[in-house]
Parts: sequence; structure tokens; C-alpha cells
Amino acid sequence: MGDVPPDMPVRQARPARSAPTHGREVRGKPANARKPGGKSANPVARGRDSRHFAALDLGTNNCRLLIARPQGDGFAVVDAFSRIVRLGEGLAKSGRLSDAAIERTIVALKICAEKLKRRNVTLSRAVATEACRRAVNGADFIARAYAETGILLDIITAEEEARLAVLGCHALIEPGEDPALVFDIGGGSTELVLVDTKGETPRVLDWHSAPWGVVSLTESAGHGPPGADGGADGRAAAYARMRALVTDSMAAFAARLPRGIAVPRLLGTSGTVTTLASVYLGLTHYDRSQVDGLIVPAAAMRRISLDLAGKDLQQRAQLPCIGTERADLVVAGCAILETILDLWPAERLGIADRGIREGILRRLMESSS
Repeated sequence: MGDVPPDMPVRQARPARSAPTHGREVRGKPANARKPGGKSANPVARGRDSRHFAALDLGTNNCRLLIARPQGDGFAVVDAFSRIVRLGEGLAKSGRLSDAAIERTIVALKICAEKLKRRNVTLSRAVATEACRRAVNGADFIARAYAETGILLDIITAEEEARLAVLGCHALIEPGEDPALVFDIGGGSTELVLVDTKGETPRVLDWHSAPWGVVSLTESAGHGPPGADGGADGRAAAYARMRALVTDSMAAFAARLPRGIAVPRLLGTSGTVTTLASVYLGLTHYDRSQVDGLIVPAAAMRRISLDLAGKDLQQRAQLPCIGTERADLVVAGCAILETILDLWPAERLGIADRGIREGILRRLMESSS
């Protein structure tokens, strides 16, 4: 971890994410060497690099698409799409995906389908996570989505979700010998994965899926709008309820975690950590190039979390990089993050704006090479 004090933000010395090239973002390791004139040294690789692959991740809160082509040991992003659809809105109480949420999601999926067609994608995979796993009408939604958009969503297990997230972001784990913890705070669940990083690809030692994400936790224990949130005391009580629920859901995993690790390493991938990192940096608008790969003091993230939890909905909505779309959900993310910091007391937190989609793309490209 070097000699950098834990209260100072740093960036990886060798970032896994390269700078954009010709307007197309490059992710992964640097591209293979090329002969003079810019042509690939390997004609087989040149043919492979011309193909487009796609990964779609439909979560409880977001619909996200990434289209890329192989480039060296990584890939170059050709097109992308992200929209907050809140597919799991109301699910915690009704057990069903609502008609309104389904309509919003179908609209987003149609945009994704058009992009897939326009980019002439060779191989793709679309996955759905906690909302579709939990909803009684999840299978009906999958069938309707396929009929109306041509996109066949695969409802994956929580374990596969966790492994894909690690595969997509592990390059940003800080160097070290002891196990590291990777987490993904989703809309309907939170995945935690303990990994051994001694090999080229991390080996999963243990994992856990907690049934609380920013949507499900907000709907179950969040406070109301201004004037109906109980004021400062009411907001504090709601935050305490959230923390208690998350702590209980992670207790069994916390008991299995190794003790006595000298320098715990922690990497988070989710809208929560990227949003809080943006607040930490004081950004006026979200900038992935400044956030992905950032390492921030854990104590600073706790201070930001407590500050946001004390604000009312309107106050949070006025903050850049939070706005109205995230104002009601960010506090739940803060409660989950603080609980993770309790059970794995790292001094620094790595931030990843990458995860499931990147993990899917790597698998697709490896299987076709």
C-alpha cells in the first residue's frame, strides 16, 4: 500500500483504465504492440478486434449496457447506455414488479436493442439480478421483455452476480498479500466477496449476498419527505434502523471473516461509492475519469455518509452528482457502506466504476478467442 497516509486520496500507480483513445474509452491492460503503420502484428488478432461484444446488466435500480471490441488484453468501449429505471420500485412491499416499473424498463431495453442492432454485435449477454430473482412475476417480465425487444434476459444467481462483479473490477484492488474484500451495493441486494489476489485472477474465498440494496432498504426503513421525516431526530432514527437491518443481514458473513489482517484492502463498485467519491472530490458533475480507480480515506466516506443522512430530501437533491434521481436512495447506500466499514475496518476505500458488465465482456471475449 506504500507510504501514503490513509487520510490522503490517491490514484493507482498503474491504473487499469487507460485514457480515452480517439473518443473511445479503453479498459483493461494496454493494447498489444503494433507494427509500424498502425497495423496489428497478428492478422488473427486484427480479425478478432473488429468484432463487437455487448453486456447488459438489468438491476433493481439501473439498466446498463456496454458494447466493446477487443483491444490487446482489454477492450475499447464502442457504445454505452445507462438509465435509472427502478424496476424494483415497490417490490419490497408487494412482492411484484409494478406495471409502471415494467413500462419504464421496457422503454430502456428498446433503446438497448436498437444500439445492439446498430452496432452489429457479434456476441452478447443480458443478465437480470435481485429484482427479477425476488419478484413473483419476474419470469413473466422476462418473457414480455423478450417478446417486445428481442433481448433475452438471464436471471443470474447472487453468487454469479458477485463473481462477475469481481471479474470486472479486480484490477483496481490495491497490491497486498492478505485477502481483500470487494463489495457491490445494488438496488435490491449487496454482494460481498472475500478474494485471494496472489494469482493473476483473484480466487474467491468466501462470499455473501445481503438482501438489502438502496431501493429495498429505502422502502423498508427510509424516512419520509421533508415535513414528514420527523426532522433531524426522525432522520437519525431512520438511519439507525437501516444500519441495524444491514448489520443483522451481514452478521454471519462478518463472523467468518479472517481476523488480524494488518492492512485490510477494500474495493467498492456501485453507484453509492462512485456518488460519494464525487461528493468527496467536490465535482460539479460526474466524471468517471476522476472517480474510477480513486482511493479515498474511509474516515472521509464515513463523514460524508453521516452528513448526507442528516440532510432532508431537498437538501440532498441540491448537491451535485446526487440530484433528484439519487436523493432518496443515497442514504440507504451510506448505511450499507458504513456497515461494511464496520466489519472490514480498512483505512482506505478503492472506488470502481466498473463491475458486472465488464466481467461479462471479459468472459465473452475469452470464450470466443
